[in-house]
Amino acid sequence: MLVISLTIVSLVGCGVQLGDSAISTTGADLNPQPRENVRDGGSLTTAITEVSPQWNTFQADGSAYTLLLWRWYNPTLAYFAPDGTYSFNRDYLTDVRKELVDGKTVVTYTINPKARYNDGAPIDYRSFVNTWRSSNGTDPNYAVSSTDGYDQIDSVTRGVDDRQAVVRFKGVWAWPDGLFNYLLNPKVNTADLYNRTYLQNPHPEWGAGPYTIDSYDPNAGVVIFKRNPHWWGNPGKLDRRVFRQLEDQAAINAFRNGELDAIGVGSKDSRAQVITMGGVTIRTAASPQQSLLVVNLDTPILADRRVREAVLRGVDRNTLARIRFTGLNYTEPLPGSLQMYSFQPGYEDNVKGVIDYDPDRARRLLDDAGWHVGDDDDGIRVKDGRRLSLTLPILSDSPAIQNLGRAFQAILKQIGVDVVISQRPSSDFSKVVVNKEFDLFLIAFSSSDPFGMAYLCQTWCEGSQLNKAGAGSPELDAEIARVARIPEPMAQISAGNKVERQAFGQYSDLPLFNGPAMIAVKEKLANYGAGQFYIGPVEDVGWQK
Repeated sequence: MLVISLTIVSLVGCGVQLGDSAISTTGADLNPQPRENVRDGGSLTTAITEVSPQWNTFQADGSAYTLLLWRWYNPTLAYFAPDGTYSFNRDYLTDVRKELVDGKTVVTYTINPKARYNDGAPIDYRSFVNTWRSSNGTDPNYAVSSTDGYDQIDSVTRGVDDRQAVVRFKGVWAWPDGLFNYLLNPKVNTADLYNRTYLQNPHPEWGAGPYTIDSYDPNAGVVIFKRNPHWWGNPGKLDRRVFRQLEDQAAINAFRNGELDAIGVGSKDSRAQVITMGGVTIRTAASPQQSLLVVNLDTPILADRRVREAVLRGVDRNTLARIRFTGLNYTEPLPGSLQMYSFQPGYEDNVKGVIDYDPDRARRLLDDAGWHVGDDDDGIRVKDGRRLSLTLPILSDSPAIQNLGRAFQAILKQIGVDVVISQRPSSDFSKVVVNKEFDLFLIAFSSSDPFGMAYLCQTWCEGSQLNKAGAGSPELDAEIARVARIPEPMAQISAGNKVERQAFGQYSDLPLFNGPAMIAVKEKLANYGAGQFYIGPVEDVGWQK
């Protein structure tokens, strides 16, 4: 399963509790309610940054927004508690058995005999086979978001009958609960279908679940889900689930006007616009999201390792964090990993000692690379008549994000780097990422399960679709593969920390901040909000009686 997904760096999903006390991010804040306390009917409408043109969540061009929509109309086999504890969805599975056989991990999935896709085809072992074959990386024609874990599987076969899938690994695999959380329909059985057939086409007939697509307008960026008449489990509580693509300020306005039922708030400005609204509550939890700066190694200037190192050593992360959390009673240690979070066991700061803020060293590195301060009064460096100018796209109209962009300009100008802001609409996110239309880019990795070190390759392997910087080497890939074969989770995390320090030494990516998730919601909204690692039944989301 794709676990680390791309999103736009945004401040609206984070924030602070009301009042003067420091924020608390202990546990989840979801207004959990049993089904009997949730009324039948009503709708839930929220904003989405982008309705990605790629609807296949397994495909490399999918994003966190792809996965968000995928969950509402496709099989979701795994649930996660806020702390990351796994359980299987009994509407799809009646049993999941994990065991060691001859020193190798074997997982047996027994499938609910009621489970069917919307076109009437049974959900059986063939779905597991297809998910594995398309995700294991053996066919380079499949543009896969992540092969991690699937590339460690030796076979997926039929069990006692078609409704049982037996997954045999090549050895001991430390993270079996991170795989087959979602399924790819067996009809998506060629690389061309995998890569292209979901482009601006959600294919609800290949889905299954409590909801299905009612309408999709790619021009307006509106997706509406309705109850699925083919669903065999508890019916969805909502009549409709609506997603609308909106820019940040438009979303705030829509929430204030009652057009949206929930919205992320976290900057001083967005918080101020909703804090006095009646009937609204703000839900807060720790956020499993990494905001980072990505350096495009395909940019000729940045192909020089000395220049990349200088740029990243010239970034004052403490100043950026202060700007990021301005007006909020919240602080956090600077993040030191793209795999783990500070609230997880085994986390280490792998940035410290590798990419420390050191503007003097940054200037020396640029001198050594032949970039010297020019004759203009602005202090920007030049080489062979060319200015040291780098483009940073900003895909948000949030004042807080705009301030962050200006801060990057000011901070890097101190070492002689000209940062040119390119303002783009948030709906250009996939275009900017897929086509690498940036020199520097602010992006976020959003984790949908707690097994971060399992996805070391997805983040850092050469050619990996999440490695947007274009870094990597065969030597680093070999080290990552060695880590993946370590059977005990904490031992793998320990070894992975050492390899991640090597990866940061490529000067391609720099974690900036995490921040808490904070969602403003109409107060009767149940089973929805800030959930940390929480993934639960969408059919239970609704309005409290």
